[in-house]
Amino acid sequence: MSEAKTQITDVDPAQFIAAVEPHAKRDDALILDEMFRKVTGQAPQMWGPSIIGYGQYHTTYASGRDVHWMRAGFSPRKAKHSLYLMGGYCDDIAASRRDELLAKLGKYKTGKSCLYINKLADVDLAILEQLIAADWEAMLRIYPE
Repeated sequence: MSEAKTQITDVDPAQFIAAVEPHAKRDDALILDEMFRKVTGQAPQMWGPSIIGYGQYHTTYASGRDVHWMRAGFSPRKAKHSLYLMGGYCDDIAASRRDELLAKLGKYKTGKSCLYINKLADVDLAILEQLIAADWEAMLRIYPE
């Protein structure tokens, strides 16, 4: 079976964030990093060239595919910040809580397990922190360390 394309790298997340352009996106990335560190208690690691991840887990899908991935993370992309929050996708309890919080968050879009935010000024940061915390708790419940 092939290995996932996105792997942990030796790149320093602080150096990656320092190089994010434009400056406003970099400022948002610093806030997100601080928020993820606070919620998860984990130091960040770079996954591939542009994803900052916190914690990790391993699982094997019913198909037999082995997965090694971050528990949570984000990428300060040019157009939007991509927040990787898998707990709401993996767990019905977390999905219900996620829907409640998203209704209060502000301006965003979602993908299967991603939350897309143009800029942090578009959202309520306290609600965002609650979303990250609920997701983190779900991932710990589903995939204990």
